[in-house]
Amino acid sequence: MAQNLETVLELKSSAEQFLSLWKGRAHQVPDHTPSNIHAVHVHEGDWETSGCILVWKYTIDGRKEVFKQKLTVDDEKKQVIMIGVGGDLLNMYKVYNIVWELTPKPQGSSTKITVEYEKLNETVPAPHSYLDFLVQITKDMDEGIIKVSE
Repeated sequence: MAQNLETVLELKSSAEQFLSLWKGRAHQVPDHTPSNIHAVHVHEGDWETSGCILVWKYTIDGRKEVFKQKLTVDDEKKQVIMIGVGGDLLNMYKVYNIVWELTPKPQGSSTKITVEYEKLNETVPAPHSYLDFLVQITKDMDEGIIKVSE
């Protein structure tokens, strides 16, 4: 049975700016958070197509890991959705999905980050460190978006 971890962050960037980074420019994410994410490449599809499969290389808690995911950007719902399809996380979790749900504000936006997961067994911990990782890279991306737009 899938469970969720959630948190909400205030962003300086607008919802449109944040979504735009993911639509066609996801290859720039490592530029905004190089100490966390080292590389990303397209496995299937292309940078502009919603539903493409991307492979991320990153470091968390001193470990180098890989995450293969299907990326969907929904402009109408203002969501970025990553569906885990392979990589290190799926050695621990049967399901591992990430959703950024953006809410426009007069200045910037807010985002609710949801990690949907299902453990492979009871000895696997809840992915709290991965949620913390997502918070850090989201903050880094927000700062990078603002620097580029100045």
